[in-house]
Amino acid sequence: MGNELELLQLTEQLVIYVQTSDDKYKSVKESGEKADFYNEVKPFADEVKAINDSWKKEAVEWVNRHKPKNLYPQQIDSASEHIEMVSIQAFYPETSKTRFINYVNSAMYVLKQLIGLLTEEKRGT
Repeated sequence: MGNELELLQLTEQLVIYVQTSDDKYKSVKESGEKADFYNEVKPFADEVKAINDSWKKEAVEWVNRHKPKNLYPQQIDSASEHIEMVSIQAFYPETSKTRFINYVNSAMYVLKQLIGLLTEEKRGT
């Protein structure tokens, strides 16, 4: 049971990181200014990667163990990749808006789907 709580916390943290990345992208796109790689991009991306790596491992294990109807290990892998990409691309105004939005939406869909499954299981339904 402790694993589910930890997975839920990691998933919620990634939702915050993806939202932060989305907000950052919007402000960078508006200003047109690139962020400083070593002072802004790398520290944020490293922080996201640490959580993302833990989340991916836990989430794939959980999906393989519980086999939910509408969530598969491949979706976890893709979401993890997208989260990593948006955490870096958010800082660059030349990033394709359409691609960035698609990555954000795709990652958020999987994260929210997993949160729904975990909270459903916690309630015992």
